[in-house]
Amino acid sequence: MGLRALNHEDEAAGLPARRFAFSLVTRVLDQRQTLDEANTGLAAVSGRMPGRDAAFGRAIAYAALRHKGSLEAVVSRALEHPLPEHGRAASRVLLCGAAELLALEGKPHAACDGAVRLAVAIRDAKPFRSLVNAVLRRVAREGAAWLKGIDRPRADTPDWLWQRWSAAYGTATAHAVAAAHGVVAPLDLSLRDETERAAWSARLEATPLAQSLRIPGAPPVETLPGFADGAWWVQDAAAAIPARVLLGLLGDPKGRAIVDLCAAPGGKTLQLAASGAAVTAVDSSAARMKRLQANLARTGLPAAAVTADARNWRPEAPADGVLLDAPCSATGTIRRHPDLPWIRDQGAIHRNAALARELLDAAWAMLRPGGAMIFAVCSLEPEEGEQQLADFLGRTPDAALLPVDPVAYGLPPDAAAAKCLRILPCMFGNQGGIDGFYIAALRKAPAMDAPFSRG
Repeated sequence: MGLRALNHEDEAAGLPARRFAFSLVTRVLDQRQTLDEANTGLAAVSGRMPGRDAAFGRAIAYAALRHKGSLEAVVSRALEHPLPEHGRAASRVLLCGAAELLALEGKPHAACDGAVRLAVAIRDAKPFRSLVNAVLRRVAREGAAWLKGIDRPRADTPDWLWQRWSAAYGTATAHAVAAAHGVVAPLDLSLRDETERAAWSARLEATPLAQSLRIPGAPPVETLPGFADGAWWVQDAAAAIPARVLLGLLGDPKGRAIVDLCAAPGGKTLQLAASGAAVTAVDSSAARMKRLQANLARTGLPAAAVTADARNWRPEAPADGVLLDAPCSATGTIRRHPDLPWIRDQGAIHRNAALARELLDAAWAMLRPGGAMIFAVCSLEPEEGEQQLADFLGRTPDAALLPVDPVAYGLPPDAAAAKCLRILPCMFGNQGGIDGFYIAALRKAPAMDAPFSRG
């Protein structure tokens, strides 16, 4: 079902959905929760709502955050005077109303009246109900024309991220990346049995993309053929590449010991297990490991699941391969997580880089002489990718960087970056984009390997 099809004509019926959207937005913007955390915290609320209403509320919230800058610029133009400090709740109502009108193309009467009902229902917004009505009716009349005069990718990107991406990639590429973040991400799937690709492509009406299958729109995953049988799992096309690179380095992976670090919710673990490798999945989050174990159960794939801090854990014997998808700012996944630009900051990047450094050293200690390791981050930030790798190579004399050919994995040639892969969200722009990733392949030299330690 498309987002616009979720628009409600019955304003009263839409109030719970709009209040749910307001709560999601305020938890992100005012409490700095992720959307995942906000959805979890409001699960009791959404669970009491019809599925259609909950989906409508999420659609408003995601659109409001995805297009926050440009929508607020339109609202600001419709205001005669800026809202006072105590008008924050009203500003969130206006943001949600503008998202419904301009991003979801909702019917003006339903959207405006629904926003007024919402303002009345929110104590701190109630004194502004007449203002909400007047502003949104003007937005309904003139907002679409105003949007045409706004550089939306730039407006929807916070200054701190825009400056970073412009410095790292140039202004033109930064603009293309920001534009890709403005598009709702399609659904990408990885298959349990790659030999059935043609059959599943036809059955799901999917198209191939970088060795994955892509389904346009956002259909309910549980209703698609093959979900209950575990024939496939949801995994962005870029996120599927690190495991593919590792498997390519191992040759015949059957029976090879592979450790997947920071593994939950398990997409890469499933890929590795489907190859016949003996996989140990490690993650420090018990809650996320439950999702990984549920995915293993649904697909019927075997892997050992260990809940532990990978900095301290070691396997019983050195592994043939290690995959480290390190914790990071996740700025490469903004297509799917439009909350991230508004809750992350420079400090988070530096904190994650410090953690990744420790994890890289721990991962290397798990690897046997001659073994292969993949280092990956779903980040666009050089400190978490390129610089992290350079620092690791500088302090690790037995690590050799192996070249990775992007074309071999269905990527464009410009994804090549000094033997590594630098995948940008603007790649495959005409096909819905792709998550941003940095991927490096490493080999441990047998002659220089340090003694294995379980320390």
